[in-house]
Amino acid sequence: MTQNGPFNSPENSAQSAVQGKQIVGFLGLGIMGSAMSANLVKAGFEVLGFDPSEAGLLRLGQAGGQPRATAAEVAAQADVIICSLPNAAALMVAATVIAAAGRKSLVVVEASTLDVEDKMAARDLLAGSGVVLLDCPLSGTGAQAVFKDLSIYSSGPEEIVARLAPVFDGFAKANYYLGEFGNGMKMKLMANLLVAIHNVSTAEALLFGERMGISAELAVRVLSDGAGGSRMLDVRGPVMADRSWENATMKVGVWQKDMKLINAALAATGTPAPLFAASQPIYNAAVSAGHAENDTAAVFDVLTRMCGDSSTKA
Repeated sequence: MTQNGPFNSPENSAQSAVQGKQIVGFLGLGIMGSAMSANLVKAGFEVLGFDPSEAGLLRLGQAGGQPRATAAEVAAQADVIICSLPNAAALMVAATVIAAAGRKSLVVVEASTLDVEDKMAARDLLAGSGVVLLDCPLSGTGAQAVFKDLSIYSSGPEEIVARLAPVFDGFAKANYYLGEFGNGMKMKLMANLLVAIHNVSTAEALLFGERMGISAELAVRVLSDGAGGSRMLDVRGPVMADRSWENATMKVGVWQKDMKLINAALAATGTPAPLFAASQPIYNAAVSAGHAENDTAAVFDVLTRMCGDSSTKA
């Protein structure tokens, strides 16, 4: 096992055959959790899940999973629990419930984007009950999650991460082991800094093209195959082109939370980040323009309005 590449080996494939019947529990069935749990069902796992939202429970049932009425039921029945939660308060509630279940064999995969200190607090709480918490944030959008186009940034006890390879293979394309607990979130912050910039730069380029008479649809196809291509151009470019940001795979309002985490880490490390700083007012303007519940591709609308145009297609 290395610290600079994904775990894809014959040994892991053999493990998958042996451990393929693990019961996987989900706490959090939002955009990401719903897509991940559905893929685990497809991979042959028994999947249980809880979310306070009826919509999340309904999606899990439609995917072939088993909705549960409480988080405690998930904690009592699952072998592995994956947390995909909106904030630190939700994580601490989940950790308290899991700890109360008193199941020392349980492993919890914390896949949310949260402050490292908050994850450590949950880890320490669970450790008192003999439960291991791993820090495993994800790189990828909700749209990518549907197609298992996710990378896992895993950190924590190496042998336990390795043991979960079959589960990770069920919902992600790659798992990168990064060492001690918390390194996963550090890498995630780096990734999100790039996403913030590339998303806005995609909007800039596509708007530039439209104002020169090049359709955004054509630009996405051509630019994606050249030196100016990026994953954000591939993923969010089409959304910008057809103005479909009401179908959110990462809501602008949620993204603001991630931006705050990056800002805090930049300040703590004294790292200059002029491009990231330049992108922030665009996301703030998207919220002010009523896009908090829309996909972050809505930054295209912000730039279009700055030109005095409307981004709504006739």
